[in-house]
Amino acid sequence: MSEAAAMHAGHAESYESPLTPESWGKLGMWVFLVGDAMSFGTLLAGYGAIRYGSADWPKPYNVLAFRKFIGLTILGGAVFLGCQAYEWNKLIFHEGLGFTGNPYGASLFGTTFFIITGFHGMHVTGGVIYLLCILLRGMSGAYSANNYNPVEIAGLYWHFVDLVWIMVFTFVYLI
Repeated sequence: MSEAAAMHAGHAESYESPLTPESWGKLGMWVFLVGDAMSFGTLLAGYGAIRYGSADWPKPYNVLAFRKFIGLTILGGAVFLGCQAYEWNKLIFHEGLGFTGNPYGASLFGTTFFIITGFHGMHVTGGVIYLLCILLRGMSGAYSANNYNPVEIAGLYWHFVDLVWIMVFTFVYLI
């Protein structure tokens, strides 16, 4: 290493890239995750194409599994909402975080935090109610191996809300 480089080691010039050795690990992980997402996307697209083209693909409906897993999903959603209520209570009443005030720094943090997590929480609440309706209809015999489309539609909504949570958690809690 040259003497000039050694003198400036650890000091980024204003025109230099923000990618420093400290952030390369994070950049590497993002590159890996993007590549992994494409791999899974390709595998799932292939699965979908093969399934769509098959006339004798097995039917996915099982009454006992339906009740068990929809019930566990509803329970998981309710637990998530309980944890969110606990977190909000702690932040608002014990730590002083609000829509316009933040004892830890930027005042808009509270505004954006409560709007984003609250908006997601409303979607989880709607999803729990939706899944409860699907469960009740399923228990009354509304679905069968030939009639399960409403269950799949509810699953699409629930997985969308789950995917959104992964993004919310990443951007609000981790970054």
